[in-house]
This record gives sequence, C-alpha cells and structure tokens, in this order.
Amino acid sequence: MNGPELLAQHAGRLRTKVGAAYPGSHAVFRGHELHRDLKDLDWVELYVFGITGRRLTPQQVEMLHALWVYTSYPDARLWNNRVAALAGSARSSANLGIVAALAVSEATVYGGVAGLRAITFLQTARQRVAAGEELATLVTAEAEAHRIYGYGRPINSTDERLPWIMALAGKLGLAEGAHVQLAHAVEQLLLPRYPQLRMNYAALHAALIADMGLSAREYQLLRIPTFLAGMAPCLVEAAEQPEGALFATPCSGVAYAGVARRHWKTLAV
Repeated sequence: MNGPELLAQHAGRLRTKVGAAYPGSHAVFRGHELHRDLKDLDWVELYVFGITGRRLTPQQVEMLHALWVYTSYPDARLWNNRVAALAGSARSSANLGIVAALAVSEATVYGGVAGLRAITFLQTARQRVAAGEELATLVTAEAEAHRIYGYGRPINSTDERLPWIMALAGKLGLAEGAHVQLAHAVEQLLLPRYPQLRMNYAALHAALIADMGLSAREYQLLRIPTFLAGMAPCLVEAAEQPEGALFATPCSGVAYAGVARRHWKTLAV
C-alpha cells in the first residue's frame, strides 16, 4: 500500500523504537533512560548502540577509537579538509564548514563510498566462498569488470596506517576475524597481477567492522566521523590567517587551455 492511505496511517504521530525526549523530565535512548542508564557509556559506544541497537565489546570500542585517531590528518590539502579550511579562510560559520567537509567525505574513490563498496565486496565474497566458489576466481572477475575498492592508493601505494591498525588489532584479539583474513587474502591475489593494488585503509577498516557484525548500511553511518578530528585544526589555522589567503592562486598560476584570447573591435559611434 502506498499513496494517501499509507500517509494517513502516519499522519499526526511518530512511531519510534529509538527514543524520545521529554523536556524537563528525561530522555529515552533505545529503551533506556539516557541520563540514568547510559550515563557512563563511552561516546563511541553510545554512537554504535544508537545505530545498531547492540553493545560492542570494550575491545571493539577501543578499535573504533583507534581507527578514527589513525586517520585524523590535519592537512588542508586533503579534499575534505580543504573545504573546512576554505570556510575558515572565508570567515564562514565553523559549523557549516565542518558539515560541508563531512559531506564531501562521502567521496566515491577514496571516501565513504569507497568504504561502503569495500565492505559490500568483502561480505559478498565471504558468502560466495562459503557457498563453494573460489576466491581467486571472484577476485579476478571483480578486478577485470570493476574497481576493487579498498586496494590501491594515490601518490604512494603503501598505507602507513595499516601496521598500526594491525598491531592494535592483534593486541585486542581482532586480527584473526574472517573478513580481516579475507581482506589480506584478496591483496595477495591482486599483487602478482596488479602490484600497485596494495590494501589501503578502506579495506581494513571495512573488514574490522564487518567482523564486528555490522551491515554495510550500519558501517556507512558508523564511519561518518572518521576524518572529523583532522578538519577542525585546518579550519582554525585558516581562520587565523588573513581572510582569503588560503591557497591564493594568481592568474599566472593557472594552466589555461581554453579559447584563445580574443581582440574586440570597437564600433565607431
């Protein structure tokens, strides 16, 4: 059923299982009184609980913290940080600048969409291998037909974050998960034919979270703040500099390849 009949059933009321606020009294968060029952929760733990409705282990929560810390690069040259920095340089609202930077973090090749496609590929591949298909055949077919997200990286194919992530994952007992092992196996199958396609942060990030039992949609929501801590420093520093000075580019610095300069004829009056 759709159309007016469906809308009529929802008119004038909100049906929710996630919570409600009662100003002056209390707030309910997924069936728990927020200030009484969840007051001691770590913020990341609360964030995951809000998305999934379940609680992660302390080891998994610590891993999530590290994943966000290890990718917090305060470099204004990065595509999303640049948006935040330019907002500071233009004296825009800090909130608008950060929100805009988070929005463009959903980039297809090396942002949120890449991670979403990485976790989808890993989860699908694991299911197909469990059903009897050969991983090598799957990887070859995917590499030839599409891009395998989570492998390869601009500038330098070695991802400096991975050794730190794997060291902590080993310490926390999270390094042997099925999706993590699968992610490494895919890399080993790719390298002989595509030596530049080393595993990057997106694949390992997605594999670790897939092993926590999250769906692709839950992963997409969970990874939203991944780059957040690196954005604010870029905005702050840009705002401390002269207005509009960030990435100032003279006309001579533009490699123009368009229509050649034209000479205008002045008509006699």
